Amino acid sequence: MKKSIPHKIKTISELHQLFALSKPDHPLVSVIDFASLSYKHSNIWEHFTNDFYCITLKKGVNGKFKYGQRDYDFDEGMMTLTKPGQVFSVTQTNDNPVTGFMLVFKSDLMNHYPLGKTINNYGFFSYSVAEALHLSEKEDVIISGLLKQMQDELKNNIDHYSQDLIVSHLDLLLNYINRFYGRQFITRKNSNYDLLSQLEQLLFDYFDKENATFSGLPTVQYLSQQLNISASYLSDLLRNITGQNTQQYIHNYLIERSKQLLTTTNLTVNEIAFSLGFEYPQSFSKLFKKKTDLTPLQFRKSFN
Repeated sequence: MKKSIPHKIKTISELHQLFALSKPDHPLVSVIDFASLSYKHSNIWEHFTNDFYCITLKKGVNGKFKYGQRDYDFDEGMMTLTKPGQVFSVTQTNDNPVTGFMLVFKSDLMNHYPLGKTINNYGFFSYSVAEALHLSEKEDVIISGLLKQMQDELKNNIDHYSQDLIVSHLDLLLNYINRFYGRQFITRKNSNYDLLSQLEQLLFDYFDKENATFSGLPTVQYLSQQLNISASYLSDLLRNITGQNTQQYIHNYLIERSKQLLTTTNLTVNEIAFSLGFEYPQSFSKLFKKKTDLTPLQFRKSFN
């Protein structure tokens, strides 16, 4: 069966039209009250994608929401953040009351601003729905206040300073979200360390079963899929716990395992490299030297 192509919402004006809302106050950004939204004005919601960033703070459930392959229900004080090109589905809609805000903005809004170059540093735009930000009451007040300020600014007459102010508000909002995600990583320490234990076991099993010999080095994408979390979330979580992103964590694991093989076996450097999944032994030796300041042979000789 041929897979259907999702409807692509290209502009913020089109989004307003699909919700039967009045024309947006600015063509590149809009802050919409969830209470004013209804999915009954269009039939595209079962399979659609956006050509803009979307930040939501929604309370209440008025439909079955699917992002990627997962269903999702909104809870109190929960935020989701998505970037252009991600696919969504909203089905089984109803008239249950919902509140909160939806902030949508085009990447063009940030052209000629520093934020245009740094927004890709915010990994949370690539988190899965299951990795949403759960706000405390105080955090909810801060985020809601910033979104309301942006909405009020957009309702003012557009002038020479409008875009500067909106981008400044957006920059501040993203910094707060980054801070609150940092808090969430800390307060969920037990579950995060459980995930770290799962990652270590996953790497151990991968090499113990000689998967690397046949499949090559384990990738960030492979590990995140096995752990059922997004690659961005895994890297940010590891960075908060260990100070390393996932790729660095993999490399350090490889070095520790290779040290063990160099000191406890008679395998050649080439055999060790291939057993760890390196296509070329030179790549293994280069990484080892970078991490230890010694070649694999120099390291082995230091133990003889």
